Amino acid sequence: MKNRSIKMRTLILLFVVSISLNSCKIKNMSPKDLAGNMNYRQEMKDFVQNINTYSKNIKQDFAIIAQNGVELVSVMDSDKNLPDLNYINSIDGIGIESLNYGYNADNKKTPNPENKWTQTFLNMLKYNSNVKIMITDYCSTQSKIDNSYTINNKNNFISFSADKRELDNIPNYPRSIYNENNKNITSIQEAKNFLYLINPDNEYATKQGFINAVKNTNYDYIIMDFFYDGQEYTATEIKELKQKANGGKRLLICYLSIGEAESYRYYWQPNWSIGNPSFIVKENPNWTSNYVVKYWDKKWQNIIFGNDNSYLKKIIDTGFNGAYLDIIDAFEYFEN
Repeated sequence: MKNRSIKMRTLILLFVVSISLNSCKIKNMSPKDLAGNMNYRQEMKDFVQNINTYSKNIKQDFAIIAQNGVELVSVMDSDKNLPDLNYINSIDGIGIESLNYGYNADNKKTPNPENKWTQTFLNMLKYNSNVKIMITDYCSTQSKIDNSYTINNKNNFISFSADKRELDNIPNYPRSIYNENNKNITSIQEAKNFLYLINPDNEYATKQGFINAVKNTNYDYIIMDFFYDGQEYTATEIKELKQKANGGKRLLICYLSIGEAESYRYYWQPNWSIGNPSFIVKENPNWTSNYVVKYWDKKWQNIIFGNDNSYLKKIIDTGFNGAYLDIIDAFEYFEN
């Protein structure tokens, strides 16, 4: 925590010095030039805000949920700064991984300093917005699963305890979904629980097998992928999945990585590689076939949203209720 604050203060000092030494050139320089480098955080904020505007112009109640990158809710990377209401107003929810369990290793308690750091920014949301806060903890021991749900519920967060990092299964425990209900859920603000399951082809032999398994649950909303083993879900299948087993209605939220390109997606071309196109930077060493991108590049952004061939337009047209934007924290790679 301390190092982050020192880094920010240093950047501010350099920014001020730069302005003083180059005052005669200011009229011809952009804010990025004055600072000496790109504001990667603001570029990500702008990206998310533009995604939100685009989607809601098509479907007003379409939900935009940002995963991680919680520092973006503040004006600066400081727990003593004001919330950035422009960014906060562009998201309907924020998903945080490993708040209580899984930060260093699955089924291990997250260190208190990391937990408190994240909680500081979540408090900005609690007191300044209607943004839904949803936590995914990675734990498999029953006592830790129970503790995760209890802690998150006490903080007025909804949560999911994933017993596998791969997010490829419906957990067997708890036997009854935490805060299970038969209500018709029309917005994520009404949700009491959720299921995060984006790799069903690891666990279920067929797409229909996955659909049947989900239909037999009562989760208020499901975070799922747009594809099953490369096959798109149809509008009919999405409509089918919106029905809870107990008769209530649920929401379907589609996973969408905006900070990395994935070589197994429909948009990836056979001749693509690092540096070609120019927005592809390097492969993620922890996740093969995932590539860090210059997310501010208009060519990349055009793949994600803004036109009828974009990934987001496909998601909206198929009938999903929202998008779950991942790799929001890609700014950390470029800052480091």
